[in-house]
Amino acid sequence: MAKSIDAAHSETSFFGDVCQFFDHAAQFTSHPEGLLDQIRSCNSVYRFRFPIRRGNGFEVIDAWRVEHSHHKSPTKGGIRYSEMVNEDEVMALAALMTYKCAIVNVPFGGAKGGIKINPKEYTTAELETITRRYTVELIKKNFIGPGIDVPAPDYGSGEREMSWIADTYQTMNPGQLDALGCVTGKPLALHGIAGRKEATGRGVAIAIRECVDVAEDMKKLGLSAGISGKRVIVQGLGNVGYHTIKYLLEFGATVVGICEFEGAIYNSSGLNLDEVFTHRKLTGSILDFAGSQQEFKNSAEGLEQDCDILVPAALENQITIANVANIKAKIIAEAANGPTTPDAAEILINRGCIIIPDMYCNAGGVTVSYFEWLKNLSHVAFGRMDKRYEENANLNLVNMVEKTTGVSLDAAQRSMIIKGASELELVNSGLEDTMIRSYHEIREVQLSNPKIDGLRTAAFVSSIDKVAVSYMNMGIWP
Repeated sequence: MAKSIDAAHSETSFFGDVCQFFDHAAQFTSHPEGLLDQIRSCNSVYRFRFPIRRGNGFEVIDAWRVEHSHHKSPTKGGIRYSEMVNEDEVMALAALMTYKCAIVNVPFGGAKGGIKINPKEYTTAELETITRRYTVELIKKNFIGPGIDVPAPDYGSGEREMSWIADTYQTMNPGQLDALGCVTGKPLALHGIAGRKEATGRGVAIAIRECVDVAEDMKKLGLSAGISGKRVIVQGLGNVGYHTIKYLLEFGATVVGICEFEGAIYNSSGLNLDEVFTHRKLTGSILDFAGSQQEFKNSAEGLEQDCDILVPAALENQITIANVANIKAKIIAEAANGPTTPDAAEILINRGCIIIPDMYCNAGGVTVSYFEWLKNLSHVAFGRMDKRYEENANLNLVNMVEKTTGVSLDAAQRSMIIKGASELELVNSGLEDTMIRSYHEIREVQLSNPKIDGLRTAAFVSSIDKVAVSYMNMGIWP
């Protein structure tokens, strides 16, 4: 297959890497080149600049919003606040969102946004001004709306910024019934959804658990099946990294290493998450933590320590041709977007490693964002209508069984059986089911063709097929 123009324009670009992965997977599909080009390309790239008042002067802010695919509406993707953000990165992240949504069967097209600032260098008032002005610019060009394009948090942004976006959109669209569906990742007080903050990290942990539960695949790696006792190194102690560690520990894994920008710590017997987090909050660094056996001023060295599973949960391009030879993990779980370059990924695959690809592994966030969007459109919290009915029905059943059998349950047993599901429990159930089903779906694609070299290629094949079917069913008009 001829290399795409987008992939060829820059061999080292992030979007070029995504296109390279895409082109590699496309050879295992039967779709015409023109359709593949439509799927591969970014449909809309909006680059803009706007001024803000800062002190006694002005500052001009660079920003982007990219809508990669309109095979489903609305498009969906976070907004990254970073001084390192650029158009190529936003295009790549938007593309990954398209494939990610397709993999987990969430009916959105992919999008992404970026604001080129370091949030730590701005006051809260200045960040609010930037966020609201960014939202107005999107409204002016029809790049936001519950049925058009729905942003979410990303690196450098969170619930606070999503609240400002929601309020700005509501103000500019008075009376629009579904206005709050214009953005997800909102706080609960502003009609967000329970479980959204921890969703990405929880999804990563479930993806890892599902992977290591397949005895056949673990045997090839020389590992036992099951998450219990697996040694894990996690890069990043932000929202995703923290919750990934939290749930991996709950599942029975041993977290032996944690890497952050200031350095890395390692203990072969395991690290206590709460103690590390508290230490960093007090000192501003994970270094000098009393519970570590080794520490590294160069954070990258932390990735190269002995472990079974490595979880890069920070930024892209962390495992490259320069350090891949030193990576000892047998499983790479990509909690971040694009942490492994194509050439490094090829070496790892040839070595027999399993790479759980980013477009599946970190899809927990968009899955629960989808639930939040549905909640905003329905204007009712999950579980509110049926929780009490479910409890009463269960109570009647328990009473009947006790009367028939003559066996009485104790209070704890009755409570466990009778209890109706809360919104958080329903969200976690939906997230877990999505991650489990999607893992086995892409694994089956890999097994269906011996030439497919890994889960990433299988994930791309699966997503390309789904997006292609959508485009073919829609047809071309006019």
